[in-house]
Amino acid sequence: MVSEDSIGVAADRPWPQTPARAVALQQELAGHVRQVDDVGTVRRVAGVDVGFPGGGQIARAAVAVLSFPDLQPAEQALAELPVEFPYIPGLLSFRELPAVLAALARLTGPPDLLLVDGQGLAHPRRFGIACHLGVLTGLPSIGVAKTRLVGAHEPVPDRRGAWVPLRDRGEVVGAVLRSRAGVRPIYVSVGHRVSLETAVGLVMACTTRYRLPQTTRAAHALASRAA
Repeated sequence: MVSEDSIGVAADRPWPQTPARAVALQQELAGHVRQVDDVGTVRRVAGVDVGFPGGGQIARAAVAVLSFPDLQPAEQALAELPVEFPYIPGLLSFRELPAVLAALARLTGPPDLLLVDGQGLAHPRRFGIACHLGVLTGLPSIGVAKTRLVGAHEPVPDRRGAWVPLRDRGEVVGAVLRSRAGVRPIYVSVGHRVSLETAVGLVMACTTRYRLPQTTRAAHALASRAA
C-alpha cells in the first residue's frame, strides 16, 4: 500500500493552510521533479480524478487501476474528505491531494504509473498536481489535461498521435497531443520520473478510440458511479 506516512519528501510537514505558504511549498518542491525516464516496467497504470460533490465542500478522489498494456480493470479505490483549502487556480492540488493520497492508500499495492487529470510541468510554477503527486508518492506520474493553463503552441496536425510542443516563457513545458483525429487536443506534461517524449507515448498507449485515455475515463466513471 502507499502509506501517507512514508511517501516522499515533505510528507512529514504540515499541509499549507494559506495561499502564500502553498506557493512557497510549490516553489521549493519543484526542484525535486525529475524529467528523466525512470519508469521501469509498467504493469499497472492508474487514472486519478477528483470531483467535488455537496456544493464543493467534499473532495471525492477516484483511483482506477488498469492492467497495462491491455487496459483491463484491475483495482479501484475511492476516498472522500472535507475540503480545507480555497479554490485558487494554480493551487488546486492543495484542495485535491489529501483525498487522492487517502484513495491511493486503500489500494493493495502501488501502481507503476499515475495518469493524473490535470497539469504537471505545464503550470506557472512548474508544479501542477501531477508533479505534486509524483514527488509526494515517489511514483512516476504524467499530467493529462483537457484544457491549457499556460503557454502557447503551433497548430496540431489532425492526425492521431501528432503533437507539438507547448512553450511557456521560452521553455517547453508540455505537449499538445492529438489523441484522436477530428477532436480537440489534450495537454500532456511531465509529472515526475518521466521524459516528455515517453509521457506522450505512454498516454497514447493508454488511449483507444476516445479523446481521453482509458485511465482517465475509468476514474471519471468510478467517481460518477459513486455519485
